[in-house]
Amino acid sequence: MLNVKTPLALAISAAMAAPLSYAQDMDTTEAKDSAVTLDTVAIKAVRDDRISKGAIGLPLELKETPQSITVLNKDAMANFDATSTNDALKMMNGIDIQDYETNRATFNARGFEVQLTQVDGIGTSNDYATVIGEQDTFLFEKIELVRGANGLLTGVGNSSGTVNYVRKRPTNEDQGEILFSLGEFNKVRLGVDGNKVLTDDGRWAGRVVAVQENKESHIRDLETRRTSFYWVVDGQVGEDGILTFGSTLQSSEQDSPMWGSLTLNYANGGYADFDVSSSTSADWSYWNTKTRNAFVEYLHDLGNGWEAKVSLHANDFSGQSRLLYAYTLGGGLNDDNTGLVGWPYAGYTEKSSVVVDWNISGDFEAFGNYHSVLVGASHIEEENTTYNRPVQSGGFLPYPAFDEYDGDDYAEPVFGAKEKRGDGEKSLTRFYASSRFGITDDVNLILGANAVRLEREGSSIYGSTSETTNYPVLEEVSPYAGATWNVTEDFTAYVSYSDIFQNQDEQDLEGEYLEPMKGVNYEVGAKAEFLDDRVLATFAVFKAEQQGVAINAGTREDATTYYAPENVNSKGFEAELAGELNKGSNVAVGVTRLRVTDENGDNTSTWIPRTTWKARYDSVLSFAPKVRLGANATWKSDASNPTGNKQDAFMVVDIFAAYEFNEQAKLKLNIDNILDEKYVNGVQFGAIYGAPRNANLTFNFKF
Repeated sequence: MLNVKTPLALAISAAMAAPLSYAQDMDTTEAKDSAVTLDTVAIKAVRDDRISKGAIGLPLELKETPQSITVLNKDAMANFDATSTNDALKMMNGIDIQDYETNRATFNARGFEVQLTQVDGIGTSNDYATVIGEQDTFLFEKIELVRGANGLLTGVGNSSGTVNYVRKRPTNEDQGEILFSLGEFNKVRLGVDGNKVLTDDGRWAGRVVAVQENKESHIRDLETRRTSFYWVVDGQVGEDGILTFGSTLQSSEQDSPMWGSLTLNYANGGYADFDVSSSTSADWSYWNTKTRNAFVEYLHDLGNGWEAKVSLHANDFSGQSRLLYAYTLGGGLNDDNTGLVGWPYAGYTEKSSVVVDWNISGDFEAFGNYHSVLVGASHIEEENTTYNRPVQSGGFLPYPAFDEYDGDDYAEPVFGAKEKRGDGEKSLTRFYASSRFGITDDVNLILGANAVRLEREGSSIYGSTSETTNYPVLEEVSPYAGATWNVTEDFTAYVSYSDIFQNQDEQDLEGEYLEPMKGVNYEVGAKAEFLDDRVLATFAVFKAEQQGVAINAGTREDATTYYAPENVNSKGFEAELAGELNKGSNVAVGVTRLRVTDENGDNTSTWIPRTTWKARYDSVLSFAPKVRLGANATWKSDASNPTGNKQDAFMVVDIFAAYEFNEQAKLKLNIDNILDEKYVNGVQFGAIYGAPRNANLTFNFKF
């Protein structure tokens, strides 16, 4: 049933055949001759010191950036067996993941949904802030979470933050890794990561990463088969250019996924307690997706600390599904656990986007201090088309009593012919600039602005195609300002401000589209380094005011959701301490405390926990240096939804133990939810039970 070998082997073979054969055919003699003139080979330096440009597009250290940033590297993800990006984000301070289906989730930070995710600093918005499908973390070097206003990154955005997935890139050494995992719920996972320097002078190198994971679940009948494949080549062009190109493909197939989530509240006011395996899915349902990305980047050294960069990213997503949604007509379950009605759906989704970005950046000296500047432009073209097959017969039937439902009690209906349900196009052009001015040796002023033009056309992405929707052209300029003060060599205070601007696709009761959300964001904080700069401590106080936020206001007669604009304010604080306490010991401890209120000062968005603690620690044992132990804990305060779903405060603890046979081979045992806590992952739209205690065994071999 679990086919691991064939697709993975084909992926690796295809990857090696294309980029490696190309590079090996290069004139290595010419490359050797030109290498003699390079005192500092540009591409090698870039490979050794790749850094993210963080919150404002400038190459600033974490301590120098006037926003809160959390970084999770590949070692931490591997140690705690966070094989999916959602699992990895759950480990990071300041973000809350609401799993409202088995294939979709929303991310929340500082009281608002994260509207933007990026890969290598390039990305587009998530429709309705929904992230479809989890990515495999084996492809990434690290994940960055920049909290607060993200307008300077993209020109549009709210005050939540931005998630940036940083892919692995070629290195200066021939090396590789193989991993093999077995776990509960019939989990089988196989991965290969290989890097090859392609020319004698080191100018060109390539990397191939492939991983396949097949697993069942604690949720009844749910089975997932996910194959991910990534290749990348980079090299030096002439004396001053660096060319990078590559591609990523991920295919995910799910049997018996949940569309929507559990209804746990009773119409009479009670609350159900079902088995953690409970699911509303049918045994005939499935959800298959494919995601493809191809990219080309060219970086040119202009001399005197200046460089120009142009990037082209093409993305394509396709999904096909047959699903069953469960809902109630009476606001909750009946006392005998009946009351659910099934809504079958068969659909197809096609999305594509092309992103072009150009910028020039550099440093200059004036008035006795050094300064940095970045100016650029980008353009995004995005298309989205959905189709469905209407139910001809056998739909909208009642479920049996839910505590007796096992997935085969709801027969597959008869679906009609394929019809277009909605389509839309979006074009976003922006001009941006950011700068750091050294006022004194210890005080820096950071200024930036985005000028954006957003055009949309077509029918509603999620609605009927009977009418063509005319969107107004949106134009906006969003300024950003910040300042940092190095109080001492190891202690920095900062303040930042940003305008907020976010387009919205939600409709009101009459079917009219809501105006863009606008607002302001403030942040004041301090960062301090300890233990020879191995540990960074951050404390931030934030406040955001957002006007016209689309809030779920109910359901129309045709069962579609409509929204109303609402002014929402968020304020609170975050604190985090992360780094290496000593050689072989790593720690990360963070807390988030927030308050989210509407225009009347009343609590809103109550599904977001108001207090969250996250802590992890791992260390080599001093008396047994081949053994590494670690623990990761998350505590969340209570949360609830106006429809009646709720979750009391709870804590989940994961642990691992690893044994290194030598520098190449390692065996690791992970036990997740060791306290066997029963909880739900999120209550924003419903509820899905989290996994009970389970174990996984992983073998790694480096070569």
